[in-house]
Amino acid sequence: MKNLGNDKQGLIQPALVSFLSSFQKLAVFNFYCVVCDLRLQKPKEEEMKLIIQYWIRTLKIKLVWTYDFEKFIVNYANTTLMLDAFCSSSKLRKTFTGHTNVVNSVDFSTFDDGQFICSGSSDQIIRIWDVDTDKQIQSFNGHLNPVYCVKFSPYHYHKSHRNVVCSSSYGKAILFWDIKDNKQLQIFKGHNEGVYGLEFSQFNGGRYLCSGSGDSTIRLWDVETSKSLHVFNGHKDTARCVDISPLQSNNNNDNNNNKMNNIGVIGGNGYTICSGSYDDTISIWDIETAKRLIEFKGHEHAVISVKYGSNELANTILSGSNDRVVCLWDIRSGKLIREFYGHKNHVTAVAYSPFVVNNTKIGGSSNVLCSGSSDNTIRFWDVRLNMKEVFLIRGENECGITSLKFISLKKKGEDNKSTSNYTYDLNLCFGSYQGPVCIWG
Repeated sequence: MKNLGNDKQGLIQPALVSFLSSFQKLAVFNFYCVVCDLRLQKPKEEEMKLIIQYWIRTLKIKLVWTYDFEKFIVNYANTTLMLDAFCSSSKLRKTFTGHTNVVNSVDFSTFDDGQFICSGSSDQIIRIWDVDTDKQIQSFNGHLNPVYCVKFSPYHYHKSHRNVVCSSSYGKAILFWDIKDNKQLQIFKGHNEGVYGLEFSQFNGGRYLCSGSGDSTIRLWDVETSKSLHVFNGHKDTARCVDISPLQSNNNNDNNNNKMNNIGVIGGNGYTICSGSYDDTISIWDIETAKRLIEFKGHEHAVISVKYGSNELANTILSGSNDRVVCLWDIRSGKLIREFYGHKNHVTAVAYSPFVVNNTKIGGSSNVLCSGSSDNTIRFWDVRLNMKEVFLIRGENECGITSLKFISLKKKGEDNKSTSNYTYDLNLCFGSYQGPVCIWG
């Protein structure tokens, strides 16, 4: 990444770092690098607004503003990502073919100045795709059973700058794969049935991994030591999906602001794990004590996807179920806030989108939720209205949506030659039942 090379760099960097707790600095530094790169490449104003707003909403940056930083950011950060603009210009951009069965999971990462997608399939193969060249660059076939979940490992990248993919399958074990060297690095064993969901922590550089299994338990792993730290018991059937609460600060102890959170104090700071199960319930667990704090009941069938909210929707959980319903839950009250109806088949994936939509019925703007389904649609919902979706994407070839992830892609300019002429786009990556991995944007 190039430096700004002028006096404003000295103004921006302290403002980004000085007022953040120590465990926020790494995420914000990545944001700062993007800002620097944007200013160097001088993209169009609309593209500048899009990428900076996306990063701010994603990373939940909280800053004490300085005058110079405010002058720079106010023109961009305060511009919201309007769903209408995305709807009017979005279309199917890319399709990656190679899997011969259901793509159960997709993830996205950037490294070595490249952009990559990993996908895990019931064909037992993990594939790595180069978004810039539209080609597969690596595959791993060490699983002997369907692959249910894949995640790029933030821990290995932050710790040793290694590009590693973590995967789970019906074969009970969790495996780690080195992309460059094409070899298996680690294996976690402890679950007694297949492992369905995986999620890395947003603290300590992704050192902790959460997993949900067909043995009805959730486990918390230390990636550094390859050891299982906690087992969470309470579900009566498969723990199908998991999520770890977002990055948090301990405002009650300013003396600890320069210390990393260790696993022994995470519960005290309020970190939790959320899980959805085939027993139709959603549970929130204390990450330190392994005790269940809340149990949500309301879905009539298996819960397939759960996500923690952030920013304006902090203290909420979003869920999707085989009962075809998307639900929004209030963590503080333990109650259901909204139900969203419209899908004609199982809801396989949910996400808090970075978009907002003008709400003409209530006034002002509303956050937008997103869900994917076996009915081959991705639907966007106004969080304040129990009404029909505000936008719908239909998948290719009526093959059904299995997974989705919002991604921000960097691409070359029109001349396609100069590496200094980049633009940025917000896109939606999704997997399907018949194998293709698609990018819509």
